[in-house]
Amino acid sequence: LVRLSELGVGPVQSGGSLSTSCVVPSIPYNYAAWLREAADEEREGLATIYTSGFSLYADSVKGRFTISRDTARKNTVYLQMNDLKPEDTATYYCAAGFVVDRKLVQSQDVNVWGQGTQVTVSS
Repeated sequence: LVRLSELGVGPVQSGGSLSTSCVVPSIPYNYAAWLREAADEEREGLATIYTSGFSLYADSVKGRFTISRDTARKNTVYLQMNDLKPEDTATYYCAAGFVVDRKLVQSQDVNVWGQGTQVTVSS
């Protein structure tokens, strides 16, 4: 079982920025994604990037979060989070898998998960 490891991040104030990353093997997966789970809420897909470079975002983070992939650095996948809000507080998960149709990946589409990293945004 391949496990993904996210880079931990510290607490931040509203309006601040954070970045996290994880290493995702390119084979046999065709996408990498970030999802998050807030307290008492279902895990939601935030951003998905395919091996082609094509990416998709949830409306809640579009324009504020950016997913990117550096194939030169062992397929490191980054999530840059800008203009953070208290409602962004959640556990963030790196994920990877294979899907036939390009879409914003949700939990049911994931083949392998990272262990999760906590992001806390204070007001």
